[in-house]
Amino acid sequence: MKLFDIAHSRTGDKGDISNISVIAYDEKDYARLATHVTAERVKEHFKGIVHGDVVRYELPSIGALNFVMYEALGGGVTRSLALDPHGKCLGSALLALEIPDSDA
Repeated sequence: MKLFDIAHSRTGDKGDISNISVIAYDEKDYARLATHVTAERVKEHFKGIVHGDVVRYELPSIGALNFVMYEALGGGVTRSLALDPHGKCLGSALLALEIPDSDA
């Protein structure tokens, strides 16, 4: 299944840092997010785009994970030649990540 089947995202940016929150539609799916959407998988998913560290923060009380991705925006809005210098489309791109249909 794709991540977008069980979650939605919000994004933000500051300079060359992109911030993506992945929020479960249903709180019962949070454990699956926490298990399968790791900082390492996110880093691999954005290979060639994110050149720095990816740090994951867990927010179980709201069923969300937050990923802070360093060196992700080509130097930032005022320096990047990217078509999406704010990184807003990175949230949608992350939702295309494949995760298992079940944890069985």
